Parts: sequence; structure tokens; C-alpha cells
Amino acid sequence: MSIKSDRKTEVINEYATKKGDTRSPEVQVAILTERIRNLTDHFKTHKKDNHSRQGLLKLVNQRRKLLDYVKLKNEDRYEDLRKRLGLRR
Repeated sequence: MSIKSDRKTEVINEYATKKGDTRSPEVQVAILTERIRNLTDHFKTHKKDNHSRQGLLKLVNQRRKLLDYVKLKNEDRYEDLRKRLGLRR
């Protein structure tokens, strides 16, 4: 499931490191997290939707790679982002 454009704009504005920022890892992780949460809610009613479940796994792996990159570059940014998004370690 994708996210609506107005919600995507809100997420970008909330996690942007500077004005007009859409490419930073923080913004990308936040958008992926929003999509993952939408898909998780989708699976509560559509338990047998295996095609979307495969897409969910790809999104989770992509987010994990971006989080690993942020942690490698700056661990303080990683911890702050993890706490703001409510992610476990």
C-alpha cells in the first residue's frame, strides 16, 4: 500500500534535515516506515494476501539497509531516528 501524497508531504516535512530535503536517509526511512505500517494494517484484514506480503519484506529489508547506513555514518542520528519512529533495535 502506498501512502497518500498529503501524508507523504507531512512525513517529509517532519523528518527533513533542511528545507526541500527528500533524499536524506532519515526521510527515506520515515516514508518506508509509513508504508510498512500501512501494509501491516492491511494484513490484519487480508491475511492471505501473499503477494503484498512479499512486497512488505522488500520494504523492511530496504529500510534495514538504510538504517545500517545511518548507523555507520553517525550513531547519534541513528538513535534519534530510531526513537522518533518508535523502532526497536
